[in-house]
Amino acid sequence: MTQAPLEFRSPLADRPTVTVVVCAYTELRWDLLVQAVESVRAQNLQPDQCVVVVDHNDLLLRRARASLPDDVEVVANGATRGLSGARNTGIAHSTGEIVAFLDDDAAADPGWLDALLGHYEVATVVGVGGIAEAVWPERGRPRWFPPEFDWVVGCSYVGLPEAVSPVRNPIGCSMSLRRSLFAVVGGFDTAMGRVGAVPLGCEETELAVRARRKMTGVEFLHVPHALVRHHVAPERARVGYFLRRCYSEGLSKGALSKRAGAHDALSSERAYVSRTLPRAVARGLAEGGRGDHMGFARAAMVVAGLVATAMGYAMTTKGHKWRED
Repeated sequence: MTQAPLEFRSPLADRPTVTVVVCAYTELRWDLLVQAVESVRAQNLQPDQCVVVVDHNDLLLRRARASLPDDVEVVANGATRGLSGARNTGIAHSTGEIVAFLDDDAAADPGWLDALLGHYEVATVVGVGGIAEAVWPERGRPRWFPPEFDWVVGCSYVGLPEAVSPVRNPIGCSMSLRRSLFAVVGGFDTAMGRVGAVPLGCEETELAVRARRKMTGVEFLHVPHALVRHHVAPERARVGYFLRRCYSEGLSKGALSKRAGAHDALSSERAYVSRTLPRAVARGLAEGGRGDHMGFARAAMVVAGLVATAMGYAMTTKGHKWRED
């Protein structure tokens, strides 16, 4: 396979220019979208551009253009409906050397961009991601919800590195990438990822796998002190959503395995399943034995989540249709 020329992986001198892209699809998150945009405008290191991409929602598009600050560019998703298409539209409108992505229901800490951009001085780094801390609904975190499964609600989870480390791919709602990367490997795969409220994913994983196949020696870094706070909708704090999201993750991983091969698609999951989840079950059982009866529930949900994910993966790899278009 043709690989990118070495001069592509040059370090960025001084402070690179940066565009922040925020993708939105529903008016139900309007207040959170406003908070997300304000968190971008309040960064210690000011972005050179902020782009809000509205995903095939004319009412939201008109409201955003009328109400968001003048220094925020609001554009319609001109690509395939869904998060991947919206991100690709944002990339097409971006001017920064680095493109950072923030979800419409997340707010970045003031030092977020500074923490991300500080690592692009390394020549081989093509992507840097941070932490997404869950902000739970008013009733708080459900006691049955194991922290190893916070990825279910789009947040960072127990098992991720606790120091700056290379990773397979960054988490999508606290992520940055070199814009020049897309000229080499293309954009996000619009056959992957969330469409509306359908809880699919893996578009960041697919892009990172594709990048490593086309380019040698590139790295994606996890930076724990680059923090965003990601709001969890009340309906996502329910057992039914937990199991549906796990099943959908299995579907997504199965689709990715067909594209990239199981070895690359599941490279991070092997350690997660073999080390992180057994520890979670053991801890839950131990906590239950010490009188915290919800520890037994957390242990049970770890097993249930793993089973649901495996079922989704099996459905896709056996040839079943994985997504309704």
